[in-house]
Amino acid sequence: MRSNPVRMISGTVAVAAMVVAAGAFLPRGTRAAPKPAPSVAAATDTAVFAGGCFWSMEKAFEHQPGVVSAVSGYSGGAVPNPAYEDVGTGRTGHAESVQVVFDPSRTTYARLLDVYWHSIDPISTNGQFCDHGPEYRSIVFYRGAEQRRVAEASKAQVQRHFSRPVTTQLIAAMPFFAAEEYHQDFAERNPTHYNAYRIGCGRDRRLHELWGDAAGGQH
Repeated sequence: MRSNPVRMISGTVAVAAMVVAAGAFLPRGTRAAPKPAPSVAAATDTAVFAGGCFWSMEKAFEHQPGVVSAVSGYSGGAVPNPAYEDVGTGRTGHAESVQVVFDPSRTTYARLLDVYWHSIDPISTNGQFCDHGPEYRSIVFYRGAEQRRVAEASKAQVQRHFSRPVTTQLIAAMPFFAAEEYHQDFAERNPTHYNAYRIGCGRDRRLHELWGDAAGGQH
């Protein structure tokens, strides 16, 4: 991402070398209105995760049973209301994140954590798959003591799966800022563009190496 909103594709299949220019949808510096927050019942809860490309993290959660909404955005930084270009410099402190609103009567935070772990590379430091830099680091932003307890237990279980340290951070929730509208539902609205990015980035290949048949994503 870096100084301009471009995702680079290292080619496979029929894509030898391809530039995925997400920012080309809007002029640089233009911040579209973010996807409006859905109207949700008081019984819902919220989880926030960072796991590399937020297009992919949103896709991992939005059709899970019990998930009311999944919104791409930014969290973990000190600059309020950051723009995509700013986050891409790596200087705002934010990570690309997804805010998941869910119905606790239909799913659990532990189940969402299970989806999260199997959709990322938890032993990768300061990046995910082909995306490198602090804006792509993996973080579980827990909300309150109970989410922290569940997240710590879940991370400990994941660590037993690996001989290398799990580097995903567990951090108390910080302000979440919805990303620009053109990033929302990107995988569904731009399937050809998104699939070329995902294949070129080697996300599913690496997930299968890490998790085998339990890997999340598309195979």
